[in-house]
Amino acid sequence: MEACTLDEINNLKIIQPSTGPRVNMDTILLASWVKKLRGDSKFLEAGCAAGAVSLILASKFKKNFHITGLDIQSELIEIANTNAKNNNLDERANFIAGDLRDKNLFARESFDGLVINPPYSSISAGRESDNASRSTARLETTCTPDDVSEFAFRVLKSRGRLFAVFTSSRLDVFMNAMTKHKIIPKRLKLVYPKLNFNSGIFLIECVKNGGAGLIVMPPLIVRDENDDYTADLLDAYKF
Repeated sequence: MEACTLDEINNLKIIQPSTGPRVNMDTILLASWVKKLRGDSKFLEAGCAAGAVSLILASKFKKNFHITGLDIQSELIEIANTNAKNNNLDERANFIAGDLRDKNLFARESFDGLVINPPYSSISAGRESDNASRSTARLETTCTPDDVSEFAFRVLKSRGRLFAVFTSSRLDVFMNAMTKHKIIPKRLKLVYPKLNFNSGIFLIECVKNGGAGLIVMPPLIVRDENDDYTADLLDAYKF
């Protein structure tokens, strides 16, 4: 196993690879975007890496909430399960290794919610990293938007929710893939690095078998005119 660091994210202590996929702003924004559903909620995070998003949600939602983390990289799953135990969250969060393209991995309609931060770059457009783990997280070698949509339709209950963060330059690709498999976009927030800059990423909530109608929410600006983090961005870090 490659070298790791121990980092504190709010009150969570997270072991993560030194050079592989690590917690960043996208991680935190995705965790803040997820809404708990009414009653008991059984969630799945696909591409969980070291488990930060799942553990943030398990810590935030507490009762009547359970999340399973899935990643194709078994070494990351080992780290994620260690993180769950170290933070006393292993009763509400567990992690398994597997490929979301495997149709036998989960029973159909097993989950109320799906959380995912898919690879942003297509194979043709992305530059492969020297670090294999990081390359898997960045490039669509094992997970495309169409794979995500097909997987979501298979594992989500009817009216189940998908919460995702993705690159704004491929918003059309993502939304087309979702609607193809009846994962209907319902709530969208664009994230901008600063005013008068193009959006870099977006947050989206979709509903399986949902009806027509998309709410485009006010944007989130990361830095103000003084280059300081905005209140909206800082609020996302308050779990």
